[in-house]
Amino acid sequence: MNISRTAISLNVADVDASARFAKTHFGFEEAMAADGFVSLQHPTAGVNIVFLATGLGTFKPAEIAGAAGQGLLIAFVVDDLDTEFARIEADGARVVTAPETEPWGERYCQFADPNGIVWQLVQWMN
Repeated sequence: MNISRTAISLNVADVDASARFAKTHFGFEEAMAADGFVSLQHPTAGVNIVFLATGLGTFKPAEIAGAAGQGLLIAFVVDDLDTEFARIEADGARVVTAPETEPWGERYCQFADPNGIVWQLVQWMN
């Protein structure tokens, strides 16, 4: 199997709010959009993030068409977590977890977008 790209698709109540958050704070760019849908790409992340409006009739299977969020983290490894944290916090993003370091060397922080999706930054401190 050769996988050429990766995408994560999330159902949210307000597609525009999550897309704006990703573009403003994480540098994503719009790849395509339609009513109730936006696909974002990042110049370095190698992953697309797709936001779909909750209840979109084209979502299949319908029995799992609820909102994303509970227990979900979107995590990105970065080179300088503290600088990125300061920038994103200064831009007004809601901080969920200020930078902290786990005993195994994972330094991380977390932000929540307007739909409650948690965006996590990680830096390995080995």
